[in-house]
Amino acid sequence: MSMIGHYLRVTPAELDRAVKDPGWALEHIEQVQDAEEKTDFPASEARHFSTDKCWDVLGFLLRRAAFPVDVVHGDEPVTDDDWGYGPPMCLPADRVRFAAGNLDRVGYDDLVRGVDPAEVGRAGVYPFIWDRPEALEWARSRYDSLVAFFSAAARTGDALLIWLD
Repeated sequence: MSMIGHYLRVTPAELDRAVKDPGWALEHIEQVQDAEEKTDFPASEARHFSTDKCWDVLGFLLRRAAFPVDVVHGDEPVTDDDWGYGPPMCLPADRVRFAAGNLDRVGYDDLVRGVDPAEVGRAGVYPFIWDRPEALEWARSRYDSLVAFFSAAARTGDALLIWLD
């Protein structure tokens, strides 16, 4: 079983509804995922986005760079309900805008500069593939897509639901 990082763009009104009715949020997520499953939207157009198994290494790299927003886990709880590997979190629209502005200034090369894959392995970062020198390249495309996803969400004033399953 894998741990996958997920994001859903929602309007501020939808975020309020999700906090008040987490069951509605799960149904809404399923509807969006089902609708987008048939189309390969680029991250800049998608409502749902997944970092796949790269979520932990991206979090490690961003923390190491002292990134000011936890874009991997979110800032605020949506509910105490477990959505797979813990409760879902969110980033309100203002935090999405702030994060997007900062992500636009941090390239993947900046994040991995000076990082030894062995350091990532010693930190216990999931998944446990850090014994190869080229392993850090594995997450580059997911990071670039994450930046595009956040930029699109910020442009439209969206908030984000964030969870691991």
